[in-house]
Amino acid sequence: MKTYLRLLVFVLLTVAVSPTLLHAEDATDIVRKSQEAFFSQGKDMQARVKMKLLSKSGQQRLRELTMLRKNGSNGEQKYFMYFHNPGDVRGTSFMVYKYPGKDDDRWIFIPAINLVNRIAAKDSRSSFVGSDFTYEDVSGRDVEDDTHKYLREESIQGKPCYVVESIPKNPTEYTKKLSWVDKATYLPLKDEYYDVQGSLYKVFTADKIEIIGGLPAVTGRTMSNVKNGHKTEVVFENTAFNVGIADDVFSERYLRKPSEKWIK
Repeated sequence: MKTYLRLLVFVLLTVAVSPTLLHAEDATDIVRKSQEAFFSQGKDMQARVKMKLLSKSGQQRLRELTMLRKNGSNGEQKYFMYFHNPGDVRGTSFMVYKYPGKDDDRWIFIPAINLVNRIAAKDSRSSFVGSDFTYEDVSGRDVEDDTHKYLREESIQGKPCYVVESIPKNPTEYTKKLSWVDKATYLPLKDEYYDVQGSLYKVFTADKIEIIGGLPAVTGRTMSNVKNGHKTEVVFENTAFNVGIADDVFSERYLRKPSEKWIK
């Protein structure tokens, strides 16, 4: 009996001090807070976004757009993006309605054919306008779509981070993602994506963080495809939070004819 009690005490003490087990139930909460810090600061957001698409050989393609985002109730969000440059995509608009726990609604207006197309939910992991980011990378992924596991703590750029492993519950183009989440701000500083062979193929890095309106925000970011050498660098300029964007900006009518006030 004494042996049994000693074994029981040993097991309980092991569970009590194991960092992995200590954080096991917190991993989902860490990812949820990270998503909120990265995609949901303030009540709304307006920014001018410049994207540089770089091939392995050094060729460059540029994209310039205005991004608007408004938070709704119960975790719902709306995104609106209007492309200024280059000329072949000028006037193209993209809109997302995000709903927690179910597929997002996505639309794109292509001025060349004067048509609003609905983007299928299965295309959420497709390339966003030819970049190394996917539609989901731009507007966020449901926390419940993955199983999350706390791995360890590790510093990046001198900042202590939580390292969390996320495994998709349903098949997608990656089988595992490792995230380094800043313990102070919960912003993601680095993500690694692994393919079906278990090989690293894509890396996200937060290159610049600024305090805007009292809120920490990633204003420079890069997504690199380590297999083909292509990468996309993104810079957010003139970022502002809590600017009072009206609900009707996020409508099919404005997809076709955006408000000059908000896309300038």
